Amino acid sequence: MPPCNYSLKFAVIMFCLNDTMRYFLCPGKTDMRKGMNSLCGVIHDKMGYDVRLGDVFIFINRQRTTMKLLHAEDGGLVLYIKRLEEGTFRLPEYD
Repeated sequence: MPPCNYSLKFAVIMFCLNDTMRYFLCPGKTDMRKGMNSLCGVIHDKMGYDVRLGDVFIFINRQRTTMKLLHAEDGGLVLYIKRLEEGTFRLPEYD
């Protein structure tokens, strides 16, 4: 796979998550109706971070069936959404 900013003749690779990024799990449960702007507010107000620094922020709903990842890339914000058809996400233990 080409690097994240590598342009192809007819397409540009727009999404890039990797193991060199920092990942932060938002404490508590998140209302999955929130969009990018509301999640940025949660990151700033509840977590004390700035999404524009390129870190990845993870949000999970109360039932642990939906996960959203939000981060900034060159040119804008990217929001990934994963909803499980069955089962639940297992959360790591944290303080």
